[in-house]
Amino acid sequence: MKTKKVLPILFLVMFLVMVGFGIIIPVLPFLAEKVGGSPTELGLLMAVYSLMQLFFAPIWGRVSDRIGRKPVMMIGIAGLAASFFIMATADSLWVLFVARIVGGVLSAANMPTAMAYVADITTPEDRGKGMGIIGAATGLGFVFGPAIGGIFSKSSLNMPFYVAGISCVFTLLLVAILLKESLTKENRVLQANKKEPMWKAFQGPLSIMFVLQLIITLSLAGLETTFAYFAAKKAAIDTVQLGYIFMIMGLGSAMVQGGLAGKMTKKYGEGAVIRVGIIVSAIGFILILFSSNFWTSAVFLTIFGLGNGVIRPAISALLTKNSNSGHGNVTGLLSSFDSLGRIIGPPLGGLLFSVSIGLPYISGAILSIIALLLYQLYHMKARKVKAAI
Repeated sequence: MKTKKVLPILFLVMFLVMVGFGIIIPVLPFLAEKVGGSPTELGLLMAVYSLMQLFFAPIWGRVSDRIGRKPVMMIGIAGLAASFFIMATADSLWVLFVARIVGGVLSAANMPTAMAYVADITTPEDRGKGMGIIGAATGLGFVFGPAIGGIFSKSSLNMPFYVAGISCVFTLLLVAILLKESLTKENRVLQANKKEPMWKAFQGPLSIMFVLQLIITLSLAGLETTFAYFAAKKAAIDTVQLGYIFMIMGLGSAMVQGGLAGKMTKKYGEGAVIRVGIIVSAIGFILILFSSNFWTSAVFLTIFGLGNGVIRPAISALLTKNSNSGHGNVTGLLSSFDSLGRIIGPPLGGLLFSVSIGLPYISGAILSIIALLLYQLYHMKARKVKAAI
């Protein structure tokens, strides 16, 4: 399989999946309110999706090792489409919960399978570049999705959900027609015959990298939850300007992931990219405290985004290169830790913000330092294991 031909297709697929997901972000709170939901119930509506992903991402990753990437990816995209169409016709809160649960369970297949697909088709040297391209597609989808959702919501609150559903159906056809299976029949049979536990990937020095990803996501989720309130108080930024700030950050992050991350990984290795990413993130967290207007907010948040953006692809590449478990098993487990960070991060960020508006960013910088120390611990343990072999 020619990687150069496949990666652009995979980029387009993940971009469209994330555009569909992003479309509903600005509209869901208003739809929940329309059907009688309170702010607390909206919080539960958001959390239940991440909770389903937490439990089901490792399962789908493992299934993709056994039956192949393509069918599992198609299940994930079809599930996402179904959830959007259910939400488009929802007239009560419980229907929205059903849609979010269905979407969470099935779409949990998308990210781990896409990353496992990249791991299948790339050489160890190019793994970081491939993972970066998936990260860039995800980031760009989140940039354009909410903007599209906002535009279509002007006609009706239901319209963005129909658009998101149609986008997913189109993506499903794209996968069915253009994407070939990346996992050989021999590999599928081999994985199907293995009787290893799902948590086999979480052992030895590599277990530290999963925890490191959890910390990175936790600090990011805390920032995403509180930055709108922080920017409004510190820099008098309104919702329109906030949208532009996140767009600038998203574009910067996607450009680094899609281009620079791969080159850096190939030249210096995943470890160097992870360390640089964490250090730049920590600097970004500190700088955000000094935001005073639109431009300083945009620049400081983008600095954070540039650092944060390269960490996940580098961790994905490192794990799939060094784990003896199937690629799907590894990426599924990584997605699960990511989801755990997204569950804990928002309420923790909100709690810290209520104590002091700068606290989520100070704690983010502290967590970055802890993440850096964790990487050093992994590096030392991995060297000891190699020396013992």
